[in-house]
Amino acid sequence: MRRFEKKEKGFTLIEMLIVMVILGLLAALVGPRMFGKVGKSRQNAAKAQISLLETALDTYRLDTGKYPTTLKGLRVSSGDVKRWDGPYLPKPVPLDPWGNPYIYRLGDKGECELISLGADGSEGGEGEDADISNKGEDEESYNQ
Repeated sequence: MRRFEKKEKGFTLIEMLIVMVILGLLAALVGPRMFGKVGKSRQNAAKAQISLLETALDTYRLDTGKYPTTLKGLRVSSGDVKRWDGPYLPKPVPLDPWGNPYIYRLGDKGECELISLGADGSEGGEGEDADISNKGEDEESYNQ
C-alpha cells in the first residue's frame, strides 16, 4: 500500500497572529493621523461654506442696500424688500460640516457675522471644537 502524504498549504496559527499584530500596529500608528485630517477637512469645508455664504450676503446687500434679517432671505424674498434679485443661493442654506446650522448675526453698524460652532456645537473650544467665524477674534484663524 502506498502512503499519501498530505501537504496542506496555508498559514499556521503563529503566522496569523504575527499578521494580526502587524495590522494592529499599523492601525494604531496611521489611524489617529487619518482621523486628524478628517477633522481638519471639516474645518476647511466650514471656512469655504462661510466664504460662499458671505459672498451671497454681500451680493444681497449690493442689490438691496442692507443684509437680510435671516439667511433664508438669500433664497426667498419676504416681499417687503425692494430690488431683491435672488435667489442668491442655488440651494437651501447648508448646515455646517458637523450638521449644525450656521449662526447669522447682524451688527449695529450694518455688518454681519457668520459662525460655525465647530464639532462640539457649542460656543468656544479648541482644535476641532473651535468656533469658525468670518469676523472678530476668529478672523485670524479664519484667514489662514
